[in-house]
Amino acid sequence: MPSVKIPKKNTDTDMTPFVDIAFLILSFFIMATKFKPQDPVEITTPNSVSSQVLPTDNAVMILITKDNAVMFSALSEKDPGVMDRIIQGINTKRSLGLSPAEMANFRKTPAVGVPFTGLKQLLSMSPEDQKKLRQPGIPVLDSATNELVWWINEAKSAFAQTSARTMKILIKGDGNSKFPTFDGVVSALKRNDELKYNLVTTPEDIPANSELGRMKREVEGAPKK
Repeated sequence: MPSVKIPKKNTDTDMTPFVDIAFLILSFFIMATKFKPQDPVEITTPNSVSSQVLPTDNAVMILITKDNAVMFSALSEKDPGVMDRIIQGINTKRSLGLSPAEMANFRKTPAVGVPFTGLKQLLSMSPEDQKKLRQPGIPVLDSATNELVWWINEAKSAFAQTSARTMKILIKGDGNSKFPTFDGVVSALKRNDELKYNLVTTPEDIPANSELGRMKREVEGAPKK
């Protein structure tokens, strides 16, 4: 009886379409991914178990370094005009004599940490040179010369003209900073009737033996200990 010959089939798979798809997906994520901007100064924040997402729009960030230098930064991605309104208001009310080029440079400035007397010099520098400059900080310790009050006031007015009409306030302080500096920051907020703010911290896991930890295990269906 003659044997039946089974035709051999080519088992090789053409991977070209899969490679094309992989590159398309990779290109999409590269274009859509939004990287976190680098902080203007290094700040080691205290830990917390908060899971609240840090807002990146319609907010101001007040930084307190380990050397107790206070810095101000506005976060506005949807309306860049906010930055222009802030610096124009500061320039007019404090009679700083900033040039149009210096005010335009405010958009590129990561954070302002100088008194008003040093603002013109700061804004005349490129963003690269600004990063090398050790800024002394915005004066906040004396209530009579608390210049952060002016920055908050102008930011509040600028954000009121946006579609959201609200301004979130973030305070990011180093764990080694001193209380009087933080108190000066809070005083500036109070003088602008801003009584709510968020403290930026480093997230950590919830302690397992805490009440919040037990609630988390119950939600996840883990057995109680």
